This record gives sequence, structure tokens and C-alpha cells, in this order.
Amino acid sequence: MVETFVQSTDDVVDFLRDQHNLIKDLFDEVLYASEDKAREKAFVDLRQLLAVHETAEEMVVHPIARQEIDNGEAIVEERLHEEHDAKEQLSKLEDMDFGSQQFLDALAAFRDQIVEHAQAEETEEFGKLQRELSDDNLKRLVAAVRAAQAIAPTRPHAGVESAKLNFAVGPFASMLDRARDAIEGALR
Repeated sequence: MVETFVQSTDDVVDFLRDQHNLIKDLFDEVLYASEDKAREKAFVDLRQLLAVHETAEEMVVHPIARQEIDNGEAIVEERLHEEHDAKEQLSKLEDMDFGSQQFLDALAAFRDQIVEHAQAEETEEFGKLQRELSDDNLKRLVAAVRAAQAIAPTRPHAGVESAKLNFAVGPFASMLDRARDAIEGALR
């Protein structure tokens, strides 16, 4: 599994921004891979990071943003809508031939969608959280995000965008995803 944790930060906003940068780098790895096997491995790493990253945001960050920032409810609802769409797109990409032009075109469009989503999070949600929360709270949230990512599903599950659903469905989905990842990894 791809390393999903940014090592040296005491601020959840910096942590998540660093993961956004890692996600952008992984898109480039997939798009510019020299062979299909390398593209597939990079895509699996990307898919896993996107899945655990979004789950942690849904479980930890978005609920805090709803409460702590002005217009938090509307901002979070828009991000959750985007995350739902992204999970659906990611699921479609999983079923495509990694060596096809169709996959590359769809992935490039998906990358643009994800970059736009990340920019909206950073602008409309993360920056406001950084201004509203104390350094201690930002530090505590890093630990909560890391814990959520450690148990998060590694595949997209559209329709599971709320904190409650992630807590209810997430552990079971995570167990199944991680077993499926192990089996598929052994077969490669």
C-alpha cells in the first residue's frame, strides 16, 4: 500500500495539503508511466490514497468544519457532493484497461476534477479551519486523521460520505478492501 502519511507536521491543514500534493504527484506517475504494469501499480497507489484521504476528511475534518467555520454546512455539503462524484469516477476507472487511451483520457479529466476539489477544500475549508482552531486542536486533528486513515477503506465507496456512515460501514468495507488488495497483490 502507498505511504499515505505525511511525516512531519503538527497541523492538520498542512498534513492534508501535503497529501493533496502527493495525490497530484501520483496522478503524474499514472499518466506518464512507461508501461502498463507500472501504470497499474501507480493507479492502485493513487486509488488507495484517495480512498483513505477522503474517508478521513469525511470522518474528522468535515464535521469540525461544519461547526467551526462560517457557512460550514454549505461548504461541506458541496465538498461531499464532489467526493461522491469522485468515488463514482474512480470506480469507473478501476474497470478500464490501464493501457487504453480511453483510460488515460478519463484519468486526465478525473485529475482535473480532483485538483479543483482540492483547491476548493484548501481555500474554502482548510484555511478557515486554520484560522479558527487553536494550534493544539490542529495538532489533535492530525492524530485523528491518521487514526481514521489507518482503518479506512482502500477503495472508493460512493454513498458513504458522512461521518456516521463511515463509522458504521467503514470498518467492514476496510476489512474487505484490504483483503481484496492483498489477494490481488499476490496475484500480480
